[in-house]
Amino acid sequence: MASRNAFFQLLFIFFLCYRIQILEVAGVNSSSASCIKMEREALLKFKEYLIDPFDRLSSWVGKDCCNWAGVACDNHTGNVYELDLGTIYNCSWTQGSSTSPYWYCKLGGTLNPSLLNLTYLKYLDLSENNFLGISIPSFLGSLKKLEYLNLRWSNFSGMVPPHLGNLSNLIYLDLNNEFAYPNYLWVSDLNWLFCLSSMKYLGLRDVNLSKVTTNWLEAVNMLPSLLQLAMSSCELSSLLQTFPFVNFTSLVALDLSYNRFNSPVPQWLFNISTLKALKIRDTYATGPIPKVLSGNLCKLRMLDMSFNSIEGLLPKSIGNLSRLEVIDLSFNMMSGFIPGSMGQLRELFKHGLYGNSNFQGAITETHLQNLTKLLFLSISSVNKSLAFSLRQDWIPPFSLYEIAIRDCQVGPDFPAWLRTQKRIMEIALSNVDIFGNIPNWIWTLSPYMFWLDISHNQLRGKLVDSIRLPFSIAAWIDLGFNNLEGSVPLWLNVTNLSLRNNLFYGPIPSNIGHEMSELQNLDLSRNHLNDSIPPSINNIRDLRFLDLSSNYLSGTIPKQWNGLKNLMTVDLSKNNLSGSILGSLCSLRILYWLKLSGNNLSGELSTFLGHCNVLFELDLRENGFSGTIPQAILADPEYIYLLNLRANKLTGTIPEQICNLENLHILDLAHNNLSGPIPPCLGGLIRLKYLRNNFIPSRPTTKEVIFCEHTELVIKGRKTEYTKIILLVNTIDLSGNSLVGEILDEITNLSALGSLNLSWNQLTGKIPENIGSLQRLEALDLSHNHLSGPLPPSISSMTLLNHLNLSYNNLSGQIPSSHQLQTIVDPSIYEGNPRLCGPPLLNNCSTSTNGNGVSKGKVDEDESSQTLWIYISAALGFVVGFWAVFGTLVVKKSVRHAYFKYLDEISDKTAMQIAVNVARFKRKMGVESIQTQL
Repeated sequence: MASRNAFFQLLFIFFLCYRIQILEVAGVNSSSASCIKMEREALLKFKEYLIDPFDRLSSWVGKDCCNWAGVACDNHTGNVYELDLGTIYNCSWTQGSSTSPYWYCKLGGTLNPSLLNLTYLKYLDLSENNFLGISIPSFLGSLKKLEYLNLRWSNFSGMVPPHLGNLSNLIYLDLNNEFAYPNYLWVSDLNWLFCLSSMKYLGLRDVNLSKVTTNWLEAVNMLPSLLQLAMSSCELSSLLQTFPFVNFTSLVALDLSYNRFNSPVPQWLFNISTLKALKIRDTYATGPIPKVLSGNLCKLRMLDMSFNSIEGLLPKSIGNLSRLEVIDLSFNMMSGFIPGSMGQLRELFKHGLYGNSNFQGAITETHLQNLTKLLFLSISSVNKSLAFSLRQDWIPPFSLYEIAIRDCQVGPDFPAWLRTQKRIMEIALSNVDIFGNIPNWIWTLSPYMFWLDISHNQLRGKLVDSIRLPFSIAAWIDLGFNNLEGSVPLWLNVTNLSLRNNLFYGPIPSNIGHEMSELQNLDLSRNHLNDSIPPSINNIRDLRFLDLSSNYLSGTIPKQWNGLKNLMTVDLSKNNLSGSILGSLCSLRILYWLKLSGNNLSGELSTFLGHCNVLFELDLRENGFSGTIPQAILADPEYIYLLNLRANKLTGTIPEQICNLENLHILDLAHNNLSGPIPPCLGGLIRLKYLRNNFIPSRPTTKEVIFCEHTELVIKGRKTEYTKIILLVNTIDLSGNSLVGEILDEITNLSALGSLNLSWNQLTGKIPENIGSLQRLEALDLSHNHLSGPLPPSISSMTLLNHLNLSYNNLSGQIPSSHQLQTIVDPSIYEGNPRLCGPPLLNNCSTSTNGNGVSKGKVDEDESSQTLWIYISAALGFVVGFWAVFGTLVVKKSVRHAYFKYLDEISDKTAMQIAVNVARFKRKMGVESIQTQL
């Protein structure tokens, strides 16, 4: 916040100087020069097309337009030279209702080209209005004398007209487009900047420059007079590492934050000697900080490189930046010792090194001794590798507003020097090894204090009850994760109280709703509280967050909730609550998170969930709810992202309306009595179907919200509590039901799915061939079903898979071999499938499997059976043929006589033929014998 303020202070000084310059040239309004008729008519025409709900332009009547609100004229010629309709300077809150919303004061409508008749117009401010996504009109590029154009935060959209490049006199151009979602401005190229050589301020924050590529730097380099450049959140993806000819040598402030450069911070940025403010926050910057930071950056006052991947050591030369007022290197990957030269930065008022994981060594008096102007100090490490080694009698030279020290060694005692900080507003000493009781002086340290976080320590003892803390404003207090005990205190002027994970016992005070009526957030979870939930909670009108989970609360849920109009989160999980839930709980219009898991609640869901149609998260697991899944909670597809009804007594089928929940990414209906098939439309769940690469979870700040999201899920066979990464978890669990039918191919469309559990059902058919399309899947459990057939080869392409269970099905064939499956060596994940073979099973396939997933050993067995049947068939054929002939001879006499007569004839002919052949042989042999003798 301090760095942002410093940047805007420079901007305000520039703006103020420019306004003074304009007034000096034009003079002040005077009745001696009246409004020119043509220009008055042009203004009235312009007003005609505007929407003015707050009647800001009510003074635009009469002939003297020089006295109209927002209009300034030259006191010599009467020409209009300034039109200032910016909301921030012209919206008087003394008019109308005091409850009028800020947006009600904004102008809207369209911009009429009648402005072109204001030929001497130099100054045009339409900032902070609401033009509802219309395009910036190209005619603005024809206002030739224009020097100042401010369209900031006015909800324009579309392409920025290149006609603005015709404004050769332009000095100030602000197109910052923050807060305009879903409308946005974009630029295809910046060549039109080449003609704006007089430009001193260029603001393009939140203007999409993704199509410009590296041309943006070349275009900006053609502005030699440029003093301030604001190009944060512009979708820039490249930052040249070498840029030998830097032409903007007058640059004072440069903001390139919230882009995605994914590259080291180039050296040439540190060579711009005129720089006073350099912001490259959250740009995915890598690499080290240059070792030499002095010399060229001698004028630097603000350096913000936070939320990047900057690594390496903090250079000793940092101490040479003698004018430095703000240094913010939070949330990087810096390591090593913090140089003592930091103590030489006498002008420093913000010291931000929070969130660097590898700082080590000690912070001593040397690091802090000369920081007389220091107001903000934030620092942390990992594994407490950084220690504060300060003398007990040390008196600091500064008077802090805010201190945030986390994950460092500070204890075992509270730092004594902290008692000197009489202007302190915020204290965070979390996980710093402080032991013992909370000292009494901490409660009266400063009347300005409103934030106290001493969580994650070893504090013990009881808290003072029923007092009004001497804080000037309502306080945030986080004492979670300690060993504090006793009853819950009643502190009258506390708005946010976290006593999470301590040893508090007894009932919640019955009068808590009367004594702590200013509460907005209350977290008493993970203690030993008992008895019932006091009905007086309904009197805390501004309560937004209520977490009473993991206690021993009993009885029923209170009947009255209608007084809590702002309640967004209710977490009563893991208690001993019983009975049903009344519909009044769901009558809360902005109830987004409802968690009642792990109780003894019962009844049909449809009786109380009828009005819960704006929920983000519904967790009712491990209760006794019955009936069907009510369609009422599925009526509005825009909201719910987590639906957990695990371990209840629900019946019926899975309603197809569940597929309309476009943000659903956590679905757990396991261990109920659901039946029927898996709806094919589940494959169309948008949040699970498309990888959202542009999704970036919010990052923590030095003042982390003490009431964080936490959800317990069963994934990979074990319960795990998820907190900050819950929005990155994508899972479907339908196990332990009576679902039938096949696993349809549509389920393989869920390419963002991380865990799928369909075990313990009655599913049949094959595993989908395209199961490998689930490239993000880490856990797959299809065990205890009736699945059959071979394992699809695509399963081996699931490179992230690390938890697999296919046991107790009818699967067959060889287990596919792949690098990923070879890392899962537990054979039990395949047991109960006797026809599976191959590693890691001992039942190795003899060779490779055939195309049907059957081993060759099985094929040989089948071939042997076929040979046996051939022999049997031949024998049967012989028997049948023999009896066909022999049976006929026995039964038919005429056939028998003819047959035997035929045999006799054959026999006689055969005998005669043999006798003739023998005689011939003998005669031949006798002749040969005579010849031999001769």
